[in-house]
Amino acid sequence: MTQQRVDVVVIGAGAGGLCAAARLAHAGLHTLVVDDKDRIGGRASTEEIDGFKVNIGAIAIEFGGVFEETFHAVGAPLDIRAPEPASSFLIDGKLIDVGRGGWSLLLGQLTKQASRILDKFADARSGNLPDGRQSTEDWLNGYTGNATVHALFRNLCAAIFACNAAELPARAFLTYFTSKGAFKRFGFCPQGTIGVWNSLASVIKRKGDIWLATPAVKIHSSGGRVEGVSVMRDGGEVRIDTDLVISNAGPKATVALGGEAAFPPDYIERVRKDLRPAANIVINIASREPLISHPGIVTFGKTRRLCNMANLTATCPELAPAGWHLNVAYAVPVPALGDFDSEAETALALQDLREQVPNFARAKILSIRVMRDDWPAQRSCAGYDLPRETGIDGLWCVGDAVKQYGNGGTQACAETAKLVTDAILARRPRVPLAG
Repeated sequence: MTQQRVDVVVIGAGAGGLCAAARLAHAGLHTLVVDDKDRIGGRASTEEIDGFKVNIGAIAIEFGGVFEETFHAVGAPLDIRAPEPASSFLIDGKLIDVGRGGWSLLLGQLTKQASRILDKFADARSGNLPDGRQSTEDWLNGYTGNATVHALFRNLCAAIFACNAAELPARAFLTYFTSKGAFKRFGFCPQGTIGVWNSLASVIKRKGDIWLATPAVKIHSSGGRVEGVSVMRDGGEVRIDTDLVISNAGPKATVALGGEAAFPPDYIERVRKDLRPAANIVINIASREPLISHPGIVTFGKTRRLCNMANLTATCPELAPAGWHLNVAYAVPVPALGDFDSEAETALALQDLREQVPNFARAKILSIRVMRDDWPAQRSCAGYDLPRETGIDGLWCVGDAVKQYGNGGTQACAETAKLVTDAILARRPRVPLAG
């Protein structure tokens, strides 16, 4: 076994891991990122299929907030283009742009109870929230039984949180839409989502390295303190000594790497009982003609499983060969937080696409990815997050299983990275970069 030492090891080159690594490298710490995949980005990466730059998971990057601030803070360019208009809803065959009217415009067209629902959003903004036990579906039932409104809320929960309205706590839903970014402003990267990660990688490599196809096999600790990480690299085992490890692999995998006996019993109990991995189905579609006329993300009304869809090449034509469009559709199974039949749920999503998109039959499916189990859409659904501290000194978790309450997506991952790195750097003097 060979051995070396760095200031910090980051396990996992996903959104949270790369944001954390870039912040620490920019602060002067010798930072090493390891990942078992052969590309960066984790569940928000990009692969090439038949000349198309196809995103594996996340397609849209939110403007503003901690994610954008991360790039400014470390001096990395953020190349994203905003569709205009950004969001619309397809309800009963009618496309509704809510960019200016917001919730009041949308709900006002669907139910006479719109004012009651909007009043509850106002209450939430002032801090009057449900206690976290009531689901979004049950909360909404208290104000309207309108089937279209319920279908819309289900698909919003599905699109943002990768779960159903019956599974998401109403407190988390209302927190997101009243005090978080609520995905009002977003864009697409013309290189595919991996383009934004390549930008952060260039910052990391100024003061460290990224080892791909290098799985972590052991987190070493003693006396409640982290001591290093062993990885498999070039056919041999390498031990990296460090007193600081950040895991973007999720709490479950982190415990497996460190061994249950190294963690406090209450943390192990939470990992076993509290995590709720959330699933979705991502369908990438090539077409010669636009499948939807809207350049942003279209959220559907009444569907079986389909929740939203986007024509990425309306904003970023570089993602497809000349003369082609690249579309992505998201669907969420029932249940999304439990076991389901992947084949049957995918069939329902495809049936929705055939009904909702008139020229879908002339399109070509590039890939269908069911994100579940150990490779889920979210490692834990909003409202069921674990702490970022693991109970082992110097070992932290970042990513979408340790989010701030009610947040979601890459924005939430970036926020976990900032919270963890701020805590780390507050304990360490800043190391000036050479030159």
